[in-house]
Amino acid sequence: MSLQFHGRSGYFSALARGGLACAVTAVLAGCGERDRLTFPVEDPGDGVGPFTTITRPDAGDTLVDAGEPFVLEGYTTDHDGVDSVFFAVAGAGVVYPPLAGASADSVRFAIQLPTADLRGDTIFVRVFAVDQLGDPGRAALRQIRIR
Repeated sequence: MSLQFHGRSGYFSALARGGLACAVTAVLAGCGERDRLTFPVEDPGDGVGPFTTITRPDAGDTLVDAGEPFVLEGYTTDHDGVDSVFFAVAGAGVVYPPLAGASADSVRFAIQLPTADLRGDTIFVRVFAVDQLGDPGRAALRQIRIR
């Protein structure tokens, strides 16, 4: 009686062929679509744009006399830093350039609106800001009727 086991003929060659099949399968599976690597951002921000409010006039619909100097005032704030404040004025024939926020957390603004020769007209003002990360905020609106 012999306690030695004799290896099967062709055992290792069959194992090599099976290993090759596994390697080919792994390579083909790796060539498929896969998730991309992402790296954390130091300060991703809050994803919300600046909060803008108009403090003067404090009502959404305001009546002013023609010829009186009228100044619209307000502020915008954002913890990510304010990049720019934009003014859209319709009905007054004026255009205001954006106000640079210089990355400040809060920016105050004031623009003078013409009222001379506009008796019976209405001026619509829209003010909004964009933060340093490019997130736009909601606009503050005012309607100024001139009598």
